[in-house]
Amino acid sequence: MNGKHQLTQAGFDKHKRELEKLKTIDRPRNIEALKEARAQGDLSENADYDAARDEQARIENRIKELENILKTAIIIDGNTKSNLGKTLYIEFEDPRQQSRSGEYKLVGSLEADPLKRKISNESPLGKALLNAKAGERVLVKTQSSQFYVVVKSIE
Repeated sequence: MNGKHQLTQAGFDKHKRELEKLKTIDRPRNIEALKEARAQGDLSENADYDAARDEQARIENRIKELENILKTAIIIDGNTKSNLGKTLYIEFEDPRQQSRSGEYKLVGSLEADPLKRKISNESPLGKALLNAKAGERVLVKTQSSQFYVVVKSIE
């Protein structure tokens, strides 16, 4: 995808809030932890210092990652020809899967959360639904099987 990240406005805002928290809360707190650990003396066997350095690396890496995501983000507004950013009501044809029928939001891979029924446009189901129309019967192919779903409505 050329290094671009597709995000809904809500996903963009969530990443922006996380970045702000890392910069204004987590990073300063970590700097204080490093100062306190240094004050304990010998750094060669100082577990608190090692833990604070590990946390510092994690924070800085995540900051860089989020800055890159936000810099290259493409906001999905739901006004595209595809179903990206839209909510689809689908029914699974297989009786064993009918309990999975319901509303699904089609989002970019960074926002995917199957437990909240936010499916990635890169998943087998997401790929199948990307350009589907309401009323259409769609074949979903996975590595191990294939099945049909019916798109009842799109919002």
